[in-house]
Amino acid sequence: MAPQKTLSPRALFELLLLGLIWGASFLSIRLALDEVSVLSSVLHRVSWAALALWAFALWSGLRIPLSRRLLIGCLGMGVLNNVLPFTLMAWAQVHIETGLTSILNSTTALFGVLVAALFLPDERLTLRKLGGIALGMGGVVMVIGTDLLGALDLAAGAQVAVLAGTLSYAFAGVWARRFLGDVPPLVAAAGMLTASTLILLPVTLALEGGVDLPHSATGVAAIAYYALAATAAAYLLYYRVLAMAGSGNLMLVTLVIPPVAVTLGALILNERLTAADLAGFALVAGALLILRGRARKSP
Repeated sequence: MAPQKTLSPRALFELLLLGLIWGASFLSIRLALDEVSVLSSVLHRVSWAALALWAFALWSGLRIPLSRRLLIGCLGMGVLNNVLPFTLMAWAQVHIETGLTSILNSTTALFGVLVAALFLPDERLTLRKLGGIALGMGGVVMVIGTDLLGALDLAAGAQVAVLAGTLSYAFAGVWARRFLGDVPPLVAAAGMLTASTLILLPVTLALEGGVDLPHSATGVAAIAYYALAATAAAYLLYYRVLAMAGSGNLMLVTLVIPPVAVTLGALILNERLTAADLAGFALVAGALLILRGRARKSP
């Protein structure tokens, strides 16, 4: 097994910056949802981000290797990495706290390890990985509560929706390995967001009759933030950190996001989480540290 990359001061700074950007995205999405529908909010996110990334790609003179494999890869990633998780989590944020959404979102790495082990021959489950996953799932149970199975309210459904979104992210990771492993990251990200836009636009028009537009400066700023900063710019930063620090260290970003989201939710939205929510996140965080201890070096 190749040694894990070290986390240099620059990589650490950019990793923390990425965590701050993504952590604040939960607040901006919630603010936008006060003015636009769930589908419209997601459509704004992927479409403006796609335009920004294509503009950057053209400005940098990047060559686009068009192929059938690339189109299939971007289409699958559009569904698995954008359309499904973005929509599920935006809907969930209408019904549960932004901080709680971010905590449940941090389980993405747990599901990623499990799904990769099921579908990728070089990602076998070890006792360490199984222990980390078990600890993390214990944290999920603590956050949601053992009475979830008996609850049929929107809050319970919203929490399940977030977990379904993280599972979709996990399958997206496998899909990316299968179809986009040799594609430049900028092309893959722009293509994925373009595919998401092409999927969501007709769905939004058919179900809602149009695309909602924000009607206040707050709504405009919120959409601009999560589309341009937390999606377009964050994808570029994500791949920079991945190249510098490797996938194992990059996993640590999931420990930064929830504290940022929880703090902003408390300060601006007056949200309050329970002790069980915070204790559950502590277990998930411990699980992520266990998994990182055996993470492979990024290729």
